[in-house]
Amino acid sequence: MENQIITIKSLVNITHDVVQFTTDKPSNVTFVPGQAAEIAVNKEGWKDEKRPFTFTSLPDDDSLEFTIKIYPSHNGVTRQLSECQVNDELILHEVFGTITFKNQGIFIAGGAGVTPFISIFKQLEKLHQIGNNRLIFANKSKADIILEAYFGKILGSNFINILSDETTPDYAHGRITRDFLSSYIEGQEQMFYLCGPEAMMNAVEEQLISLQVNPDLIVKEQF
Repeated sequence: MENQIITIKSLVNITHDVVQFTTDKPSNVTFVPGQAAEIAVNKEGWKDEKRPFTFTSLPDDDSLEFTIKIYPSHNGVTRQLSECQVNDELILHEVFGTITFKNQGIFIAGGAGVTPFISIFKQLEKLHQIGNNRLIFANKSKADIILEAYFGKILGSNFINILSDETTPDYAHGRITRDFLSSYIEGQEQMFYLCGPEAMMNAVEEQLISLQVNPDLIVKEQF
């Protein structure tokens, strides 16, 4: 796919540091839920500064949506995005991504690593195929949880939150450990989808393998 100019149609803050960008959608843009694209801000000095962001809309939506964590203290692409306004332009580059839905299982996300799962769960909801899929979502605090109400609505008790820096009565506390994971493993055909900081994904993958999970059933994002 050739590079495309897309125009911002709306910006909505969904947490204290996460913004949902909606843009128009060129007719030749195609993707699979879970995939991402490299995006640059279409202004001088930033056109060649590409960063990967996941589509959080559905492939057949009339617009594109990206749910992006902003890092204002660093003069990078996300800060430039945070300064954008409606009708500003972005440059959409190639589509890529290793996370796509294969079979029912457990989705394990750290922070903004949940974004590939948003489109996947939207698609499953649309097809009435949520089933027994689960989402384990690790964050520092409750304020960091992206789309908490949405995931709670569609997943109910299969939405499992764990907070590392805050203790609340409704959520697990600490980090994802081998013992924590062991209580959610059911059967030999269960898939595991991992996305988050690389160190977290590697640690969780090692823990799953130590629990006799077949490595072929583990899907993780490649950066």
